[in-house]
Amino acid sequence: MAERTSAAPPTRNAERATRNAQRATRNPEPGTRNSVDVLGVRVDDVTYAEALGVLLQAIEARVPHVVTTPNPEFVMLARRDASFRAVLNRAALNIPDGIGLILAARLAGAGLREHVQGTDLVLMLAEASARLGYRWYLLGGRGDVAHRAARALSARFPGLLVAGATAGSPRRDDDAATQAAIRAAGRVDVLLVAYGAPQQELWLDRNLADLEIPVGIGVGGVFDYFSGAVPRAPGWVRRLHFEWLYRLIRQPWRWRRQLALPVFAALALGHAVRRRLRRG
Repeated sequence: MAERTSAAPPTRNAERATRNAQRATRNPEPGTRNSVDVLGVRVDDVTYAEALGVLLQAIEARVPHVVTTPNPEFVMLARRDASFRAVLNRAALNIPDGIGLILAARLAGAGLREHVQGTDLVLMLAEASARLGYRWYLLGGRGDVAHRAARALSARFPGLLVAGATAGSPRRDDDAATQAAIRAAGRVDVLLVAYGAPQQELWLDRNLADLEIPVGIGVGGVFDYFSGAVPRAPGWVRRLHFEWLYRLIRQPWRWRRQLALPVFAALALGHAVRRRLRRG
């Protein structure tokens, strides 16, 4: 997930979030909004405003929503892992987080209106939550990074209520203990889970409904960004949608994961060509 390159002043952001909350009741229910199939994975055609509205509506209605942030790596993993693919396709909201998904959809003649990056959606939700009194819980990450991310978010968004933070465990055998730790924090409205894909999505699919938490978002390595442990790409890199390359340069151990990208591109191109031939 990558941070959007431009940010409006706090007052403007607060006003925008208020308008989004007012629109929330007009957002379609999960499963009825427009979506695009990208190599077997459902990607919802939402804008930032619509996605934020879905989340605020879920909190108000107290209806659990599993939110995922698909990118090409997700899609390639889902093609090999049927259980992960099933979890993605039954999630309440799959935002178009990866720029590769936008390009693949365009190649196939199906539009995704906006590149909705997960980090930015989380930041918009944090700003709205600080004003509306919603309580957050941060789960996952290495060591104490969840605690450091919680402190950083609270400092960035005065009034944001972080009920708790813990590394926890993605293992099914540890679910009961992790649930107990979260319940001990009291009411939670937003749960961020940072175990990486597919563990975080599988964990949310198993546990979110039992916890009766309205919004659960798989956020990957975002706690590292929020805590300052990993630097962000410069703005011009993000504007060019090359943050993935910046991350690879800074974290060369990611090269194995990036091998999925040319395979994804080839599959997406082949799918688009076959689709156009069938139409022609």
